[in-house]
Amino acid sequence: MIEADGGVGRQSLFRWATLVVFCLFCWSIGQEPAAAAALTDEELAARIQVSIAGDRFPIDGIKGKFHADLASFYEGREFVPAWRGDGDLSREAWTFIDHLRALADEGLCPEDYRLAEVEKMLAGRRQASASGQTWAGDWWATMDLLLTDGFLTLAADFINGRVNPRQVHEEWSFVKRTTEPVLALRSALEDHAVAEVLEQLRPVAPGYRKLAESLGEYRELAGRGGWPVIAEGPSLRRGAKDPRLPLLRRRLLVGGDLAAAVKTSPDTFDAPLQRALIRFQRRHGLTADGVLGPRTLQELNVTAEERIRQIEINLERWRWLPRNLGERYLQINIPDMMLSVMEGGRPVLWMPVIVGRAVRETPVFTARMTYIEFSPFWYVPPTILREDKLPKIRQDSGWLARNHFDLIPFGNKGGETLDPRRIDWQKVEHNNFPGLLRQRPGPWNPLGRIKFMFPNDHAVYLHDTNRPELFSRNRRLYSSGCIRIQRPLDLAQYFLEDQGWDCESLIQAMDLDRPRLVWLKEPVPVYLLYLTAWVDDGGLVHFRRDLYNKDLLLDYLLARRNLLRGSGG
Repeated sequence: MIEADGGVGRQSLFRWATLVVFCLFCWSIGQEPAAAAALTDEELAARIQVSIAGDRFPIDGIKGKFHADLASFYEGREFVPAWRGDGDLSREAWTFIDHLRALADEGLCPEDYRLAEVEKMLAGRRQASASGQTWAGDWWATMDLLLTDGFLTLAADFINGRVNPRQVHEEWSFVKRTTEPVLALRSALEDHAVAEVLEQLRPVAPGYRKLAESLGEYRELAGRGGWPVIAEGPSLRRGAKDPRLPLLRRRLLVGGDLAAAVKTSPDTFDAPLQRALIRFQRRHGLTADGVLGPRTLQELNVTAEERIRQIEINLERWRWLPRNLGERYLQINIPDMMLSVMEGGRPVLWMPVIVGRAVRETPVFTARMTYIEFSPFWYVPPTILREDKLPKIRQDSGWLARNHFDLIPFGNKGGETLDPRRIDWQKVEHNNFPGLLRQRPGPWNPLGRIKFMFPNDHAVYLHDTNRPELFSRNRRLYSSGCIRIQRPLDLAQYFLEDQGWDCESLIQAMDLDRPRLVWLKEPVPVYLLYLTAWVDDGGLVHFRRDLYNKDLLLDYLLARRNLLRGSGG
């Protein structure tokens, strides 16, 4: 938006100055020295300024728009070239080019950061030098703009990722990093610290580094041909004989689950092969029964190339996260359906959880756990009230008392309840329901005996359950968005042991007839994450199913971004 008269005046002045520079630039073409090295910084600055004003590179054929911050970077240095040394590119330029060449190692495409154009320019210069020719001043201006554009783009991608996480998770609430790409570039050049600044920008979490290392390993594996595909057939278990067993053995050997030194029977499903299959199943979130069934076969036949892409997608997720998650925090990885309490980057407590169904996804966000509620009431949500509870009440209003429900008037603060026998339930619909339907604490309560509260806009919290048998299942998507935990007593003891609570006092609080709130001395960060690939502390790579199709969406968004960038959009 153009400002008042002062803003218009400044724009006119800038256009006039650019016109003068352009005229001088055109005159200088005929006067250009024979050797490009003889060009002064002032002459190159003029070329750079004209290019920025025209939003195009000095040399034709280079596609794509400049990074949004490129103009302000050069304006701040009066368009003086940033990457020129004494007759050659500067040491900082060569350091940055080396970093571009290695970006594929962490799941980034070097061409997104102008490496292809830079390499073409360098090859052209080598050819010119070999034939005794000189290269034009446009070469220097173009190379400077390419390196600056590449650095600013890479810095922005390191700082907040290549894709806006809200395009994948609308509820995303992680705080964005505030580092400015221009400031990072200035620091890298002024302090002669390109490598150091880039290292400060990229994620520092061990999880990112270990996953990037695994990417290289899987690429090497894919380069050697990957692993064999195993044909469909009946389920196989220990003791079975089947012509597919050599392929299964080869698959587990290539994937690292079966050690090469282990002797196995060539034609029988023996104990070593079973142990290797169990290891594979655990790494992929499958039931670890050592049986080659349909789900295990499906995961075995995912190609190495598909696993590479899965790793690349999850490296992008690490770029979204804060650099420092905290010394102590609680995380739930939704695809893994597991909770972990982390201290110093290592898990000190973990347990299975139940997460939201595909139609009621558990959201991805962060909050701070501030209190624990023992013996909670359960207030029936509107959807469950309409679809499940109201039909039962219409059939028999005595159902409420038998199932420990109270009917609470709206706005009630005195604790009174409504008498369901005085209500004509045949005239009640979900939109004229006379109050809140509340279930008393007890073993019948779906929240169980305890809630862990981290206030948020999604009404999501951790809680116990009255259906512990569900934790024995491998695929645990049964909730309406909240997270049910397997061992609430252990989690409560962990958080409250330094506040004078022991196991006995916790059990007593979980058996009250009314809720009791206990505030934590120190709030605890809670992170609800969506990671389908990671490396554990033992160095094992884990993969999980894309429960909510978020990998699919992120893959599409990354591909679209590359397409738009390549076309100059």
